Amino acid sequence: MTDISVRMITAMAQIDPADWDRCANPEDQPYDPFLSWDFLDALETSGSAVEETGWGPRHLIAEDDAGQVLGVMPLYVKGHSYGEYVFDHAWADALERAGGAYYPKLLTAIPFTPATGRRVLSRDPDIRSALIQAGRHAVRELDLSSWHVLFPDAPTQADLTGAGLLARQDIQFIWEDEDYGDYEGFLAALSSRKRKALRKERKIAQQAVTIEQLTGDALTEHHWDVFFACYQDTGARKWGTPYLNREFFSLIHERMADKVLLVMAKEGETHIASALNFIGSDTLYGRYWGALRFADQLHFELCYHQAIDYALAHGLKRVEAGAQGGHKLARGYRPQLVYSTHDVVHEGLQGAVDRYLRSERRAVETERQALDADSPYRKDG
Repeated sequence: MTDISVRMITAMAQIDPADWDRCANPEDQPYDPFLSWDFLDALETSGSAVEETGWGPRHLIAEDDAGQVLGVMPLYVKGHSYGEYVFDHAWADALERAGGAYYPKLLTAIPFTPATGRRVLSRDPDIRSALIQAGRHAVRELDLSSWHVLFPDAPTQADLTGAGLLARQDIQFIWEDEDYGDYEGFLAALSSRKRKALRKERKIAQQAVTIEQLTGDALTEHHWDVFFACYQDTGARKWGTPYLNREFFSLIHERMADKVLLVMAKEGETHIASALNFIGSDTLYGRYWGALRFADQLHFELCYHQAIDYALAHGLKRVEAGAQGGHKLARGYRPQLVYSTHDVVHEGLQGAVDRYLRSERRAVETERQALDADSPYRKDG
């Protein structure tokens, strides 16, 4: 086998975009917008995910002896646990009560993005193994408490747990197309009572507004100004300070407008609400929503119903609408397991976390089954 070396870079700008994207989004894999160099570099260039905000880039690059890039892995030194959507604050408290330091820690994730995807980025299993071992080595070499890999897909999860990382699971609500054809076909799969409820909900939401689906050349900086005002309002109410700044969205507009769907609502000529989605080759990823004034049922319309409309019209098989939100269940989004893995250096904490995760996995699966039994789909098929 060719000799493989793994090095660390401290900014996406230190690798050729074509080298990164060749590993992150190869032609034989579904396109994932969050793995692209454009997206990850926009986080850094805008100052949204950098050392100063507690996201210190330490990305791993696997190369052969000729310097050809064979695989990559996003990696950050984290000074906190914000913007992750996998909650480990209790672990941090336990270690600090015992006299240890949980932060900084090492993290493989897409910042602020709880969407499942590939995380160890190479076609070659030997390269993936080398990157995983490099991650395990890095957390110890840097004298950090732990390494966490968030929202890996199932094959990556298997690679990571096979290398000795602890497995965790949670629930997200995800819509999948079962050859419905159109929205009416989707409604036909629901119970009569739920069908009527969703039709009524959509009628209420749409009666006072005009709804636009905007992507590519149809997007303007004015649309992004409106969206950013909506995003700031939601962020201020939910978590204090929004994670992403206005420059990030301008960079996304310049680089990835064809991979973005903004769903916007207007009263007359005035935009009052918007929802941001990213477009993969088979999945629509819902990310942020906000409104400048209240309109009954509009949140559900823009974030969930319009996303299903778009997916059905454009041949996308899944809608991932983000973390949490049991209200998605009534709108046809079903509970599915999502994953993370954890390499805890402190032996005592590692044992405690392992025991906790074993119990938590059983509880999560029980909850998933109970939620699925309460889904709006007809029980006869």
